[in-house]
Amino acid sequence: MIFLSRTLPLVIAFAFGMLGVIGYYVPHGDAQSLEREMALWVRIVFAFSYLLGLYSLLNLHWQRIRQRVAGWAYSLIAILSFAVMMVFVVYNDGLGPFAAQAEAGGYKWLFDNIHVPCTSTMFSILAFFIASAAYRTFRARTPEAAVLLIAAVIVMLGRVPIGRELSDLFPMATDWLLNVPNLAAKRGILLGVSLGAIATSLRIIFGIERSYLGGGAE
Repeated sequence: MIFLSRTLPLVIAFAFGMLGVIGYYVPHGDAQSLEREMALWVRIVFAFSYLLGLYSLLNLHWQRIRQRVAGWAYSLIAILSFAVMMVFVVYNDGLGPFAAQAEAGGYKWLFDNIHVPCTSTMFSILAFFIASAAYRTFRARTPEAAVLLIAAVIVMLGRVPIGRELSDLFPMATDWLLNVPNLAAKRGILLGVSLGAIATSLRIIFGIERSYLGGGAE
């Protein structure tokens, strides 16, 4: 039992991890074919993970409805909305099973008239929160906050017509801020994230990181 729950997953993770690494750097036809085959299997695993996530989400909302916890009505709306959308996905107004979603029908009507307005409303409300957070962040209490405030004002002026009317320097300064210091910081963050992903992958391949087995690192 310990072999199936602990050892076997570690062996599979090591074997497929090493195959993925080696196949990526070996310029041989068989290695490339193996890499493409593994990429196909990864997509299949992703599909099953979506099903697992869907089951977990629906089960969570169903338990909230059964226990009548606070806000259970929203869980009921979520499940009913999912059921209605699935009906139109499988059979889209007589267009046949799994008809193209671009076709006119109930799916498109629900998406355009319910999903899109709700999404727009959510982001509109979020804009007030962002404005409040920006006000608290841009108060120049430290030299770093002052630099951030000045850069933010320059970028905002460079992206609106009034800034160009005031001076051509604002669009030029905005482009420089976005293409030089901002891009350099973004690349540094991406490099750090990439190195972290590589380190985590190696820890999983060599069995150091075992949290995916249901416990912490051992």
